[in-house]
Amino acid sequence: MGQAWGFGKHGGPEVQEFFDRPDLAPGRGEVLIRVDVAGVNPLDYLLRAGLVPGLDGGRPFPRVLGMEAAGTVLARGEDVDGLEVGDAVFGFALTGGGTYAETTVLSAPNTARIPAGLSATVAATLPVAGTTAVDALDQLGLPAGATILVNGVGGGVGLAVAQLAIGRELRVIGTGSTAKREHAEAIGVRFIDYTAEDVVAAARELVPDGFDGIVDMVGGTSLRTVAPLARDPRNVIAVGDMSVPDLGGRFVERRLDRENLERAARLALDGVLAPVITAVHPLSDAPAALAAVENGHASGKVVIKVA
Repeated sequence: MGQAWGFGKHGGPEVQEFFDRPDLAPGRGEVLIRVDVAGVNPLDYLLRAGLVPGLDGGRPFPRVLGMEAAGTVLARGEDVDGLEVGDAVFGFALTGGGTYAETTVLSAPNTARIPAGLSATVAATLPVAGTTAVDALDQLGLPAGATILVNGVGGGVGLAVAQLAIGRELRVIGTGSTAKREHAEAIGVRFIDYTAEDVVAAARELVPDGFDGIVDMVGGTSLRTVAPLARDPRNVIAVGDMSVPDLGGRFVERRLDRENLERAARLALDGVLAPVITAVHPLSDAPAALAAVENGHASGKVVIKVA
């Protein structure tokens, strides 16, 4: 039995609640972990709202929030390879167990060992933001010297994309609000403040011939505003807006497997990917942690330290 934070039905923040949950028994292809750190993502409140039914795992209410975590393996289900009890691991809760809890289950094929030298706090930020950034840039496949626009650079995914792009010797321009400028510029991004200047005019002044690639984290009207800045519309990659094919672009092709997690961890160990963790909350403060992300006020990555 352990404390968890989740929701009793689909809806807004008003449906969230703390409750006690018995330890889950790991099923086939799952590991039970003691959660050390859980990452906080926009996907969490979208699941709470019932907007991503394919990822809810079908578990009964109340359901626990959270999709990514780092912790220690307590037990293994059948058909689990490469993970042992006592291992420090990080990965995805793709079967609906949630991660804002003292214990949970992770899908073993989507879980990897934390390499020596990498903290659980950093590891907990990699399943969503780290691997999304790797996937988006792999999909673009731009050569060194190319120019990329990161639309919505100030969040966890946006900063990860910018860091990895700079590591690939790309020139990075990023858009965001005033509060996001400091972290973006600190990693070498040429920043465009959409609250203070015309994004299209500023971008065209910096890159008159158009961008070799665009990675969009914002979607909606903002995506439609910047998409024409790409020289080739197929090189517009959207992380959240699945209507991007209407603009000639592509939705990010996600790889959630262990190999991709291990790749993100190596990049973190090498310092190419250095998650910008701006807030660490205890589990008791989980409502504030998710509210900061849901309200758009959080720069970088927010995590919940459970253990």
